Amino acid sequence: MGSIQNQKYENETIKPLDPEEFRKQGHMVIDFLADYYKNVEKYPVRSQVEPGYLRERLPESAPHDPEPLEEILQDVQKDIVPGITHWQSPNYFAYFPSSGSTAGFLGEMLSTGFNVVGFNWMSSPAATELESIVMDWLGKMLKLPNEFLFSGGGGGVLQGTTCEAILCTVVAARDQMLKKIGRDNINKLVVYGSDQTHSALQKAAQIAGINPNNFRAVSTTKANAFGLTAEALRSTIEADIEAGLVPLFLCATIGTTSSTAVDALSPLCEVAKEYGIWVHVDAAYAGSACICPEFRHYLDGVENAHSFSFNAHKWFLTTLDCCCLWVKDPGALVKALSTYPEYLRNKASESKQVVDYKDWQITLSRRFRSLKLWLVLRSYGVANLRKFLRSHVKMAKNFEGLIAMDKRFEVVVPRNFATVCFRISPIEIGKNQIVSKEEAINNFNAKLLESINESGKIYMTHAVIGGVYVMRFAVGASLTENRHVNLAWKVVQEHANALLNMS
Repeated sequence: MGSIQNQKYENETIKPLDPEEFRKQGHMVIDFLADYYKNVEKYPVRSQVEPGYLRERLPESAPHDPEPLEEILQDVQKDIVPGITHWQSPNYFAYFPSSGSTAGFLGEMLSTGFNVVGFNWMSSPAATELESIVMDWLGKMLKLPNEFLFSGGGGGVLQGTTCEAILCTVVAARDQMLKKIGRDNINKLVVYGSDQTHSALQKAAQIAGINPNNFRAVSTTKANAFGLTAEALRSTIEADIEAGLVPLFLCATIGTTSSTAVDALSPLCEVAKEYGIWVHVDAAYAGSACICPEFRHYLDGVENAHSFSFNAHKWFLTTLDCCCLWVKDPGALVKALSTYPEYLRNKASESKQVVDYKDWQITLSRRFRSLKLWLVLRSYGVANLRKFLRSHVKMAKNFEGLIAMDKRFEVVVPRNFATVCFRISPIEIGKNQIVSKEEAINNFNAKLLESINESGKIYMTHAVIGGVYVMRFAVGASLTENRHVNLAWKVVQEHANALLNMS
């Protein structure tokens, strides 16, 4: 009898999408995550595990027979959670935020549930049309010029990350230029950023076949708050032209990664226009804040740029990944990125009345990302999104005030948004040491930051700006409240006192 049952069991196939089982297990996972959010601040913020920890805990091969979800979730709690750095913790102040929300999560859930592969309009009309509509909504919230919206001949697309957005625009600019000067001249093309521009630009240039010697990271200075100046850009361009090179592309940044510095768009775009350079504006972090009227001035001059992007998954309550890219000339993207094999031919595409987003990006397949953005915009509304962003700016101001009250510390660069760059600069450091005073201060701050992060109470990261090592305090996690900011300052002071007493 047993062998008959076993045979029957072996002959039965699994039902991987049974609606009732989905309902039951889905509830279990939601409960698990709700408890995780409830308790997240009890965990060490930065994971405390050593490299290779997980291989020691998990079996060497996949299970032959199924295992119940209850057991799997127990293992998630026991083995996976210790290896997570808790980006959703209210005590997370590292890098830039990855702000989650109920609406963003549920939108992601809907998108994953439908699981469409929306490469062209025909493959899921709603996925394409909702994306175009939501990108116009968001463009209007940012007061982008009409030329960036579908209604004005431009248009928006959701990419995975800024790296993809920059690569797509570099490739579009490259092909436009090579059409004029001949493909043989690719080695003459030059790409410009500043020494504060995100490494995504260098990576994009590399992938796009730009000669590595033709990548320019133009120097910035403390006197200009580490923003790229039009004068420095112009002199670099002129030297390149004299050397027989062809200026191609400028990436200007609103809110750099190291210090949230801002490149002044108007003068930079004027210079770029003179030399026929494509200007991309990377507002990955700070673009979100520009829906608030008091921050919109940072985008002044964007009307003369060719493309603009920001990450809704950083500080806009939309789960990773969701990078919003607008272009004035979608045709430039399509010409550079389009393929049209026989198996994708259809009446809608041939009518030229629809957008086929596969031609606006690197990959063919694409996710239904616009659903989560739509849910975020509808669930919270513009007024509440502004309040949310302003609350973080206010908390960062509060942290700045706390620093000002302790004379051993200093804010190193002006705060533009909700990230504070600071350091301890004790007078005693550097005496009787072989290294220079500045190097000693840098070493001390690095030691201080590591000691803070090892405690697990809060998590911050660092940057080196103009040779100065700074700790970066980036407010933006969805669960962070003012009490967490006050606690963070106490943690910083405790660790500073302990280290100073030792030195």
